[in-house]
Amino acid sequence: MQTAADAGDAAACLAAVPAGHRVALVDPRFVGHVHALRLGLTDPRFPAAAVPGALTAQPEARGALMRALRRATAAVGAGAPVAGPDADADAAPEDRTVPGRIAVALEAEGTVVKRPELGSLTAAVPTDAGARAAAESARDQVDDEAVRLRSAVKAHDGFFTTYGISPYSRYIARWCARRGLTPNQVTTASLITALIAAGAAATGTRGGYVAAGILLLVSFVLDCTDGQLARYSLQYSTMGAWLDATFDRAKEYAYYAGLAIGAVRGGDDVWTLALGAMVLQACRHVVDFSFNEANHDAVANTSPTAALSDKLDSVGWTVWARRMIVLPIGERWAMIAVLTALTTPRVVFYALLVGCSLAACYTTAGRLLRSLTRKARRTDRAARALADLADSGPLAQGVAAVAPGLRGGFTAPVVALLGTLVMIGAALFLPYGSWLTVAAAAVYALLSGLAVARPLKGALDWLVPPFFRAGEYVTILVLAARSDVPHAVPAAFGLVSAVAYHHYDTVYRIRGGTGAPPQWLVRTIGGHEGRTALVAVLAAVLTHTSGFTTALTALAAAVALVVLVESIRFWVSSSAPAVHDEGELA
Repeated sequence: MQTAADAGDAAACLAAVPAGHRVALVDPRFVGHVHALRLGLTDPRFPAAAVPGALTAQPEARGALMRALRRATAAVGAGAPVAGPDADADAAPEDRTVPGRIAVALEAEGTVVKRPELGSLTAAVPTDAGARAAAESARDQVDDEAVRLRSAVKAHDGFFTTYGISPYSRYIARWCARRGLTPNQVTTASLITALIAAGAAATGTRGGYVAAGILLLVSFVLDCTDGQLARYSLQYSTMGAWLDATFDRAKEYAYYAGLAIGAVRGGDDVWTLALGAMVLQACRHVVDFSFNEANHDAVANTSPTAALSDKLDSVGWTVWARRMIVLPIGERWAMIAVLTALTTPRVVFYALLVGCSLAACYTTAGRLLRSLTRKARRTDRAARALADLADSGPLAQGVAAVAPGLRGGFTAPVVALLGTLVMIGAALFLPYGSWLTVAAAAVYALLSGLAVARPLKGALDWLVPPFFRAGEYVTILVLAARSDVPHAVPAAFGLVSAVAYHHYDTVYRIRGGTGAPPQWLVRTIGGHEGRTALVAVLAAVLTHTSGFTTALTALAAAVALVVLVESIRFWVSSSAPAVHDEGELA
């Protein structure tokens, strides 16, 4: 920390700091909470951030900061606005300090300056004794640590998480912070705990099931704690974003596998139910992802259904009822844990299938109503995101390249649905191993290409990726279940897990603003239509032989290897974004 006499001296001090370091300007008259400064000066997600009397710049924004300081030296000395007469005077109307003026100058130049919500926290630069006394009084009346703890909790969470976990998990997060633990370490501990829970469930004993249920809840507590620790200590990272985004799925799928193994040891084969639960959950998620990507930046994005939802949000109990009915992860894991301890794996999967089916019907119906009543124009970015989520491989891309774009506002989802019904219907009703199923896979590839032959900007085009997910996942499930080959369904479980990881990875990359995985990866693993056709061919060639299980296992291993290596390389690179949910406003 260095003290500068004026803006020119500050520029000289900052120029001496190595280029790769974050720098900050703080007015020496600053009065406020330490956490207000922490929010403004230490959050790693933004290139520049400011609170009244303080400004910070990451390495990528330091050039703009130095230019603004050099331009501002004479103007600040004269008391003139740094940004000039054409700058937005409302950007920081109360902050006439050097950091405040420089922040306005940065924004005028095009650098985004994050101004975190402070809520009840105090951050001020008093200019006289009376103002200082008032600022100090306001600071002393608010418990800085209590605000920090409250801010660590996610603003909008499920009922069980909000009332059953967060009241004490925030204190676990603080305990971890004071002992130097990182969110990534807590995330890893959550994964390890869930894997131990899966191992306990795999014993197939009542004691193992009880232990598994308890450990699953402990894992969820840790899962909440890692995000709260990140928000409490502002430790956001690229690796943390990847771990947090993917480990939940890994934990849930591993636990399903553990339950299925335990059930088999007890004489009850529920692998088909386990894979069905995983497929249903993945399809539910892609509905949410596709709808959100299609509409988050739509122009004229209005809907009577959305207006009704907003009205319902003003009635307290309806908010919690609507959050619970969608069976979020907290409610879902609590249900799984309790039913594991008290019942059997078959009952657990029946409950999951029924609960997730009802939740899927509720959420999908709401999204359909919003889409049909919404007057919105989708952007090119939304169309690109939906195309990436579609995961079209060489076969579908080849068809799309030569086929004319089909006209009609609902053509794309109708064609995608038709292809999905043809594929699933063939897998279900044609004789197992029939080459007609392979012909159906060819029709599926053809229709998949026609569905994405034009930009996906229609009102219901967000349904295209979910239809493709259902077509691929359900086909693999049905063919494996009908094969009557030992261990075919567990092998299919592994294959769907590997493919689902790729699809979730695509979602989180798009959310982070870095785009989907590279096209070479999509082509290498075949796209949804290529993998579906390959499984259909394997079922026809290896009918009722153990080679089908071996082939599915090899395919799962190959997809997992390629996808994981590329994904890990991406997420540990400097280009990957740090994306975390915000906590409650201070």
